[in-house]
Amino acid sequence: MALRVTIWNEFHDERHKEDARAVYPDGIHAALAQAFAGDDRFQVATATLDDADQGLSDARLAETDVLFWWAHHRHADVADDLAARVQQRVLDGMGFVPLHSAHVSKPITRLLGASCQLSWRVAAERERLWVVAPGHSIAEGLGPYVELAEEEAYGEPFDIPTPDELVFVSWFQGGDVFRSGCGYRRGRGRIFYFRPGHETYPTCYVPEVQQILRNAALWAAPTDTAPLEFGRRPPLEPLPGWTG
Repeated sequence: MALRVTIWNEFHDERHKEDARAVYPDGIHAALAQAFAGDDRFQVATATLDDADQGLSDARLAETDVLFWWAHHRHADVADDLAARVQQRVLDGMGFVPLHSAHVSKPITRLLGASCQLSWRVAAERERLWVVAPGHSIAEGLGPYVELAEEEAYGEPFDIPTPDELVFVSWFQGGDVFRSGCGYRRGRGRIFYFRPGHETYPTCYVPEVQQILRNAALWAAPTDTAPLEFGRRPPLEPLPGWTG
């Protein structure tokens, strides 16, 4: 059965900034969807903030195995109720892959319990994305690093919890380094934050980046595990004095 992937995009910059529209005329969500085109392992749908139900109705979320999330300027416009529903779906087992400036989106800050703030600059810098976990499935098919000719620079400190799994660390031409590929487990779900993807650079078309997106979807896919059980529990063996 194909993995059901939903790619959610704020879809603001590509409609309001000429330099972003020139690179992603059909929206970043359309470019991200190209990474999965022709691969029958995936069934891909796209959604945007200005769609009905902000693109993610209860039915759409229920039919999503892995949710990709790209956002930049309109984090505050995402309804708190939607952020809470995304959070709960992840806790219940849905995979979640926030991209680039989605680091401060409502779902990821709720899930990680941190501000997720960082330092940044836009100067068309070369980025070298080093694979620091070469045996990890998200790095499958890659060499020792991926080089991007132009990208926005992010820098430490990055206010996140220590990743459960660190797959990529970036070096930028201006000298900064950054934890660019961070894996987490929350509840029954998996989260992979992936840094590259500024709206005015063609990063989403880079074959190695597209390989990482496919790998991330497979890694974050729901697993067949028993639901988590909380609360009062009766003993498994006879227990003197237990009255229930």
